[in-house]
Amino acid sequence: MSAHDLEEVRRHMQRLAADGIDVVRVTYPDLIGTDRGRDVLLEELPRACEHGLAFCRAVYHTSPQGDVVPVGGGLDAGLPDICVRPDLDTLVPLPWEPGVAACLGEVVDPATGAPAPESPRDLLRAVLARCAEHGLRPVVGPELEYFLCEPDPAGGWRRYAPDPGVVYTAGLRADPDNHLLRTLRHVRDLRVGAISGNHEFDGGQIEINLAHSDAVSAADRSFRFKAAIKELARKEGRLATFMAKPFNDAGGSGFHLHLSCDDTEGRNTFDDPSGPYGLSTTARHAVAGILAHAPALAALLNPTVNSYKRFGPDTLAPWLIDWGLDNRSAMVRIPPERGSGARLELRLGDASANPYLAIAGTTAAALLGVLAGEDPPAPLEGYGYDSARSAVLPQTLSAALDALEADTALTDLLGKGFTTSFLSYKRDEVERFHRHVTDWEFTEYAFHL
Repeated sequence: MSAHDLEEVRRHMQRLAADGIDVVRVTYPDLIGTDRGRDVLLEELPRACEHGLAFCRAVYHTSPQGDVVPVGGGLDAGLPDICVRPDLDTLVPLPWEPGVAACLGEVVDPATGAPAPESPRDLLRAVLARCAEHGLRPVVGPELEYFLCEPDPAGGWRRYAPDPGVVYTAGLRADPDNHLLRTLRHVRDLRVGAISGNHEFDGGQIEINLAHSDAVSAADRSFRFKAAIKELARKEGRLATFMAKPFNDAGGSGFHLHLSCDDTEGRNTFDDPSGPYGLSTTARHAVAGILAHAPALAALLNPTVNSYKRFGPDTLAPWLIDWGLDNRSAMVRIPPERGSGARLELRLGDASANPYLAIAGTTAAALLGVLAGEDPPAPLEGYGYDSARSAVLPQTLSAALDALEADTALTDLLGKGFTTSFLSYKRDEVERFHRHVTDWEFTEYAFHL
C-alpha cells in the first residue's frame, strides 16, 4: 500500500472516530447473494486494507444449511483462501448499530491477483466492460418485495399482519406496528437510494423502491438493502424473507429490473420519438435479446427450487416469454414514459435472486440482442398467460440450468469459471431437494398407503 493510500485510510479513520465509530464491518456477496463479512476494529483498518482479510474460497460453495458443495476450486483444491480488501469508497454508518460503519469488500484470488471467478460483483463489472466497448452504459432501477413474518406460538413463522385486501396501502391498517416507517427511515440513512415503500399485494408483504443508477451501484444498493431488511427484522424479533414463494395461500415476491442504456454522452439510447412505439432500434434489439435468452436467464433470476412455484396463470409472475407496452402480464413490460425515462422492465426475476447475477445476466442478454440486431415479435395485446401465443419459460430449476448451460452465447459473456461453479452449485441443490422427504409427501401418503 502506497503512502498516499495509507494517508487516505487514515483520513477515513479520523472521520469515523470523530463520529464515534470504532468498528468497520466488511461484507461481500456470496454466490447466492447472501452477505458474508467480518468486523474489523478501527485501529486495525490499515492492516486490513494492506494485507486483506482471508476467507475460505469455499464460502462461495456453502449451502444455506452450511454444507460445502463440491465445486471446483474449493474442496478439491484443499479449501484455499480468497482475499477481501475493504472498499472504503462504500463506507457508511449503520443507522441501527451504534459505533459500526459498513463497507463492501473487493475480492481477489491471492494466488493470481485476479478476481475470484465466483465473485458476483466482478462478474457484473466484466459484463459492463463489454457493454462499454459498444458505447453502452446500462442504467438499472431495482424493485424488491419481501414477506415479514413473526413467531407463531404453535411453532415456526407466520405472516405479520396477514389481513387481506390491503393492497398498495400505507399506515397502520396494513402495518399495525409501523415496521415499514422504521425500516424506510433506516434504509434511507444507509444511503441505498430508497425512495418509497408500501404494503404490497398479499398480507405481510412489503415493497420498497430504490432509485435508478449505473448497474454496479444498483447491484450494490440492492445487495445492501436485502441484508439490511433481514437485519432490521431480526432486531424486531421477526423474519424478513426474500424467498420467491414462502406461503401456499399467497403469491410470490418479485425482483423487477428497470433497464435503459446511456451512450457516452449520457443520452438515453432507448428513446426514439420516430421509432416504432417510440423506441429506438437499440431498445428493440435489447428486448429481442432478453426474449431470446430468457430460458437461460431464468436460472439466474429464478435461482431456487422454490422459484418455480411462483409461476403460473393469473399470478402476475411471468411464465411465458413475451413483451408488451405497459402490460404487467408480460415478461418484459415497456413503461409508458419516453425521453429520458424510456426503459424496459424485466418482470421475470423473483426476490431470491442475487442482484449482481440478475443484473449481469439481464445486461448481457440485452447486449447480445443489440449485437444480433434482430427485432422482437409484435408486442402482447390484452391479458397474457396464453401459451398458444408465447413460448413457456422453464418450469423447474433443473430445466433452467440446462437452458443456461446450452446458451453458449450468454455463458461465454458470463465466463466459463463462473458458469461452471454456478451450475455445479445449483445442481447439487436440486439433487438435495429430490432426496428430501417433504411435509406434503407425509400428509399425502402416510395415513392411506
